[in-house]
Amino acid sequence: MRFQGGIFDVDGVLVDSPHSRAWREALRELMESEWTDIAGRTSYSAGRFTPAVYQQVVAGLPRLAGARAALEYFNVPDAGQRAERYAAVKQDRVTRLIESGQFEAFPDALRFVLAVKSAGIPVAAASSSKNADLLLRMIRMDTFAASQDLHHPLIRPGLSLLGLLDADLSGRDIARGKPDPLIFLTAAQELGAPPGRCFVVEDAGSGVRAARAGGMAALGVARLGDEQELGEAGADLVVSTLDEVSREALAAGRLERTIMQRRG
Repeated sequence: MRFQGGIFDVDGVLVDSPHSRAWREALRELMESEWTDIAGRTSYSAGRFTPAVYQQVVAGLPRLAGARAALEYFNVPDAGQRAERYAAVKQDRVTRLIESGQFEAFPDALRFVLAVKSAGIPVAAASSSKNADLLLRMIRMDTFAASQDLHHPLIRPGLSLLGLLDADLSGRDIARGKPDPLIFLTAAQELGAPPGRCFVVEDAGSGVRAARAGGMAALGVARLGDEQELGEAGADLVVSTLDEVSREALAAGRLERTIMQRRG
């Protein structure tokens, strides 16, 4: 029962992207300018929009749904009507942040993707973010390998993380967002793998629930100390870094910690 597909979320799993920052800064900008008249009628303050709130409320949702969810969380009047404007301001900000290089890939994630590929498992990216392709295209695997003194047969000059993937659903118009499993089921189909032979790597509870709803194994990566949330969502294994995942077990079709981690 070896795995036949590995499916990765992007923001928070593969890339420490500026999305959380863009959502926070865009709402602050609106509250201090166009929406000053309603600011006092909300529960919003700049300090309350923490990375944890982004992770719990916005992460994994399509752009417009994420905008509405954040506005509703802060009790912003007419959230449905204001969501489109908020989403547009956020998009302008995140595009500028990405183009100026204000993001980085997680080294443990790049090592893990290479390990998955080395195990003969095709990989896909599946993110609701319209900006994920730009991020993946800008991450140079050859540069990363050189910085790690890493020699790998898949690495060639000019190879991007996007070029390493076997399928990419990032930013595609999917009818239903997470926790619905449709995006992961579509990724499995494009990899030519049965859903039950795929694992999904996620950092948000909604993504873990989507994986489990699709009959897939779920690997939760708790970069914000949210191990409990990911476990309660149904993750088969929760780690704080993907370096903790046993490569030997992965090649045999299991999600387990390394022996060193289990003993520790």
